[in-house]
Amino acid sequence: MAKIGVLGDYDSIYGFAALGLDIFPVSTAEEGGEKLREMAGSGYGVIYITEALAARIQKEIEKYEDQITPAVIPIPGVSGNTGAGIRGVKQTVERAVGSDILFSNDEDED
Repeated sequence: MAKIGVLGDYDSIYGFAALGLDIFPVSTAEEGGEKLREMAGSGYGVIYITEALAARIQKEIEKYEDQITPAVIPIPGVSGNTGAGIRGVKQTVERAVGSDILFSNDEDED
């Protein structure tokens, strides 16, 4: 069974430990990239990463975009939601289905 981990600054991720997820607090982009590589190579199927850290190690995350695992999913941190997580999921779904799933034709019917 694949493991689930959370990567980011301590204040943003410590609560996930109460849910039984493995947490990996990091303070720098260098530590984040190194820990992401380590997690990807040690059986983590899902890696949640704070949006702030994800923005700083985007090139490292891109290495895993076309792989089935790990799924690297941005989440908001204590500094708030930047919308990057939603945009990333939307782009992934658009690539998978070939269409914008949030577009509605109802607006055109007015």
